[in-house]
Amino acid sequence: MDTPISINLITTNPKVRGGRPCIAGTGLRVSDVVIAYLFHDQTPDEIAAGYAVSLSGVYAALAYYYEHKAEIDADIRQQLDETHRLKQDWIANGGSPLLS
Repeated sequence: MDTPISINLITTNPKVRGGRPCIAGTGLRVSDVVIAYLFHDQTPDEIAAGYAVSLSGVYAALAYYYEHKAEIDADIRQQLDETHRLKQDWIANGGSPLLS
């Protein structure tokens, strides 16, 4: 009989990053890793070095993504939509500084 073994490198906590899945012990979201990997063409080694996280954490985040692809893709889409909305608001306000 096969026994699944979990490596417990992805966690969620409602008090950290809005409860989004993160590499354990960090605030680095799975979606951040996916964006760096898919959209910025960074290798797992580059992501680990750039964010100062373990390589195993990066691979765990990517594995988590492929197991929960629809959920993470929806989260990324929501982040992109919010970024677009904030940019449009900034432009509508004449491009004034967001912080005073």
